[in-house]
Amino acid sequence: MTIDAGEPTVTLSARASVAVGVVKVANRLSRVLGRGSGTVVGGRAGLVVDPTLLATLARDRDVVLVTGTNGKTTTTRMLVAALSGAAGPAIASNDTGANMPAGHVAAMVESPRATAAVLEVDESYLGRLIEETRPRVVVLLNLSRDQLDRIAEVRMLVDRWRAALAGLSGASDPGGRGTVVVANADDPMVVWAALAAPDVRWVGAGQVWHDDAVGCPACGGRIEFGAGGAWACDRCDFARPVRDAWLEGADLVMADGTRQVLFLGLPGQFNRANAAMAALAATEMPASETPGGAPRSTPPLPGLLARLASVDQVAGRFSSTVRRGRPVRLLLAKNPAGWTAIFDLLDEAGTCGAPVVLSVNARVADGLDTSWLWDVPFERLAGRSVVATGDRRLDLAVRLRYAEVTHAVVDGPLAALDLALDLTDLGTVGPDRGAGTVEFLGNYTAFADLRRQL
Repeated sequence: MTIDAGEPTVTLSARASVAVGVVKVANRLSRVLGRGSGTVVGGRAGLVVDPTLLATLARDRDVVLVTGTNGKTTTTRMLVAALSGAAGPAIASNDTGANMPAGHVAAMVESPRATAAVLEVDESYLGRLIEETRPRVVVLLNLSRDQLDRIAEVRMLVDRWRAALAGLSGASDPGGRGTVVVANADDPMVVWAALAAPDVRWVGAGQVWHDDAVGCPACGGRIEFGAGGAWACDRCDFARPVRDAWLEGADLVMADGTRQVLFLGLPGQFNRANAAMAALAATEMPASETPGGAPRSTPPLPGLLARLASVDQVAGRFSSTVRRGRPVRLLLAKNPAGWTAIFDLLDEAGTCGAPVVLSVNARVADGLDTSWLWDVPFERLAGRSVVATGDRRLDLAVRLRYAEVTHAVVDGPLAALDLALDLTDLGTVGPDRGAGTVEFLGNYTAFADLRRQL
């Protein structure tokens, strides 16, 4: 059996054929019954029927894997835009963020004609995905603490990455299925893992959070961070590698000295970092044929960056809505590094007086341990009007009190937004200090709760 009548096709065994049918039926039922978005349950069922289904579906596709603690979903969306173009082939992608094997299977079943797949990968599953998909490109964004009750300690995780990457063959492999790793040269943990790979492109994408990389993974010495993202161990020769490209403000600078300005639809320096990683990864993808027989090729860098600029929101993140006639911007952050990057974004935007609603839950998708709140620099919100909400609003309020941030505590995200809007209406902030915008910052389920209620 083949997945689709169009070309190219993937030949399936009888078992895989049944598994694909199960994926489609289960996902369709999930959507019809309102039990989910139909991006996970079918994949789980399909893998029960055929545990090798992921490898089968990836066999004839050019696969890109994107992983890291922060920025996976955004970088994946940017890569899809870069590789698709206006009239290019469909790209299979788990763009809803279902980043474990069940989500990968569902994404590829939903796009049977796609010649390529861009897959966001949970950090702990990178080794399995490398083994089963034989990727053309692996993108390593960053590594820091996240979901302390589920994700392994950072050093354990980086060692697992290093072992998985050591088994890759390079792009010049005679078999023609080598892998290029595109890695963030400014993150010592990423560099330690990527050094095991035979073929690496180093991108100076920046790193706002250093607290999980102060100890040298090579010798146990201390990593010292300098200007411009440079770093080195104070004991051994472990240091930032020579970069193939890097960011200077809004400019992407190549090793040959050429520069391209990043005009993006998404705000913030961290999204420029995501764009830089996506751009370098896209240039490493091989040309192949579309279902109609036309070649798929990557445009020169300026054209590629223009495609990235078309991305202006990702699963609702960075989008804006209106409540009571006032703009509300929706931002997602899930760990200390992510919250720090969002605070940088708020400072960069210059809306120092805009009210901020902080919403924190601690459900399964968020991680049950909220001790990470004490690592977030909430002190940076001093002087703003802050409202705390979410299931763990009282924990958040305690942290804000110790940060000496004046705040209110409200049950429910809509009520919290309304209070923030009332503060604007009462003149606590004005058009010259934020243009009446309210910034909403929430972790995974808190963000989803607000979107659903809006």
